[in-house]
Amino acid sequence: MLEKEKLTFHPITIADRDWINEKLKEENIGACEYTFSNNFVWAKVYDVQVGMVYGCGVIRYRNQENFEYSFPFGNGDKKAAIELLKGICAAHGHGLRLYPIVEKGRLDLIEWFPGEFEIDCDRDDFDYVYTVEKLSTLRGKKLHGKRNHIARFMDDNDWRYEAMTNDNLDACREMAKEWISLRSEKWNDEMEQEIGVLEIALSHFDELGLVGGILYKSEKMVAITIGEPLNADTFVVHFEKAYPDLQGAYPMINQQFVLHEAQDFTYVNREEDTGDLGLRKAKLSYYPDILLTKYYAVQSHVVFANEHDRENVMNLWQTCFGDDWSYIQFYFENRFENENMFVIHEDGKPVSMASMLPVQITINGEWQSAKYVYAVATLPQYRKKGYASEIIKHAADKYKEPLILQPAEESLHEYYNSLGFSEGFEESSCWVYDGNCTRRACILESEQKYEIFKADTEPLEMLETLDGWDISDIGGKEYKEVRDRYFEGEAYVAWDEKALDYAIQENEFCNGKTLLLTKQNQNQDNAYKAVIMYRVENNKLNVVETTLEDSELQDILPKLLKYTNTTKAFMRNMGGMIWLPEHLKSQNSSKGYLGLTLI
Repeated sequence: MLEKEKLTFHPITIADRDWINEKLKEENIGACEYTFSNNFVWAKVYDVQVGMVYGCGVIRYRNQENFEYSFPFGNGDKKAAIELLKGICAAHGHGLRLYPIVEKGRLDLIEWFPGEFEIDCDRDDFDYVYTVEKLSTLRGKKLHGKRNHIARFMDDNDWRYEAMTNDNLDACREMAKEWISLRSEKWNDEMEQEIGVLEIALSHFDELGLVGGILYKSEKMVAITIGEPLNADTFVVHFEKAYPDLQGAYPMINQQFVLHEAQDFTYVNREEDTGDLGLRKAKLSYYPDILLTKYYAVQSHVVFANEHDRENVMNLWQTCFGDDWSYIQFYFENRFENENMFVIHEDGKPVSMASMLPVQITINGEWQSAKYVYAVATLPQYRKKGYASEIIKHAADKYKEPLILQPAEESLHEYYNSLGFSEGFEESSCWVYDGNCTRRACILESEQKYEIFKADTEPLEMLETLDGWDISDIGGKEYKEVRDRYFEGEAYVAWDEKALDYAIQENEFCNGKTLLLTKQNQNQDNAYKAVIMYRVENNKLNVVETTLEDSELQDILPKLLKYTNTTKAFMRNMGGMIWLPEHLKSQNSSKGYLGLTLI
């Protein structure tokens, strides 16, 4: 065992430049945060402090009430460094938070500390990485617009590019001030911070080893940019400012900077978009070659299941639900992701789980992001410890979004009530078909809780139409369009296209079919569309979901029963329950529609 070292942090200064740069060279990390200068210029904003332990560099940042730490970098013992950081945080009464982490660090954490860290990512933090060749040449149809903007900028042949030096830094400051005046209507605290950071970068330009470029139009400075080498093959751009009303200024400084300063590299990292939709659109318009995922890791008893947990979680699933192994494999191959299932580990393996699948729900006429809670289970020998409740409470605290579920058994309603869930969705109505006539009924069989239809057993070999409806296969996109149009209303739970694609695949895997039904309206030019999803279960026809009206469904069932060679049909929707965060509790009063709950 290694002798425990002591770790002390101090505010980052220029004196830390050489040893930090040396440690970063040993690591060759691709995330934009891992440069000395980037941490130095943002030091006042984030209270940046640095230290070294077990041969690794560590950067500490102020995050609201507590600190968070970089993943240890360099050729030292990272695992030992993280153990020490865990101890430091525990002494202050909180868990360790690590950010940013790249993929290698994520895999290391999973291996070294299984079940100890909740690791997830935020799309707003992804770095945009492009090849130098792409940004230099702007070849291809997709970048035709960029070339046009640059051509307009170059029309009068009155432009020039110049490297940033000590001789023109004051002029760059003046340009930044003018840029501020042009952005006064959109000014905010984040922009104020960035301008302050830019001034620090300009004041320590040479000491930090920064590289800058300037663009002139008619001898007026119209754009500036600053970057530096990030690692052996990547150059990073930290700042880029151009006059917004000058056509082509931004694409021109982007291209010229890469042409003059980044030709010795393979990639250019243009940092994240921080959730700014305008900035995201601009960065996506260059079609990044890599969207570099950066992760957060937080010590937690509840963590996300990952690829290394997969076999144990599948065994947990089969033990608790008894599903066929092929179905479990199908789910995990098509629906499981590293950040949509929570687990609790004990004895070196996951013993309790619950999936959190993204949906949307209308509350008080507005769409709200929510999570559908699916496949809640704990191995029998680990029950009575409150693990399932802990997972659900963790999700409620983490997402602060409505949680929706459909209890598998009537007896579970009381349990979920104790966790703050309430009845939130209507159950389906009932139908009976007796072979000669049809009638509506409101009677459910006491045990089965589904509706019964009876029909002749004579099979049909082909199904081309259904009582005047043209039929065809359907994908998730069109299914969503028809489904949303039919069910939209208060407390309607809407699945995204990806989920509906899976629902269609899952239904087919379970001996089912999903159909688009089209009928031309007599008084309208457009066709009337409906959907029906069904499957055969135990020689019965299960209508999983449909947008057909009651009378329309009754009309097509006899033929559908013949086609599927079944004599009975049923349709069931057991409703569901919902938990609401505090800010939405007073707004939800009506019961809506929840369907396709096996996705």
